[in-house]
Amino acid sequence: MTGAAPTTHHWPKLRRVIVRRGGVEDVAALAELRELGPDELAAFAGWVAAHAATHLPFVAVVGGAVVGSAWLHVAERVPGNGSPHRLYGDVQSVMVREEYRGRGVGGALMAAILAEARTRGLVHVTVHSGRRAVDFYLRNGFRQHRQMLLWEPA
Repeated sequence: MTGAAPTTHHWPKLRRVIVRRGGVEDVAALAELRELGPDELAAFAGWVAAHAATHLPFVAVVGGAVVGSAWLHVAERVPGNGSPHRLYGDVQSVMVREEYRGRGVGGALMAAILAEARTRGLVHVTVHSGRRAVDFYLRNGFRQHRQMLLWEPA
């Protein structure tokens, strides 16, 4: 699911993709999309429950099966600029099963996440993308920003 070369299939867009907030009932599917094994499921379920207020999973469902997921991490910035509450978001762990890639599933997930961001009044949403996915995010309304800097420990 991750790390694979981009597919070159030209399948038609799916007519019926349902995107909804993920819940407890989706933990096994979310874990599978993250390539977590059965021995990691209980710890992952605990993590999802412990982070439910800040890490919002969204799932894409086709024919009753979860075929993709994406997470919106919501965090609060230090108050300023006349606003005591400044929330921002970060898109994380966007996964679509290979056979559903290029068929509108990722775009449907992004539309749902960005609608949630608007509803919550987030000041901005970031995404840390791999090279292959940059064009996908640009098509979905993100732009490259010259002031975004990154520090990583040596």
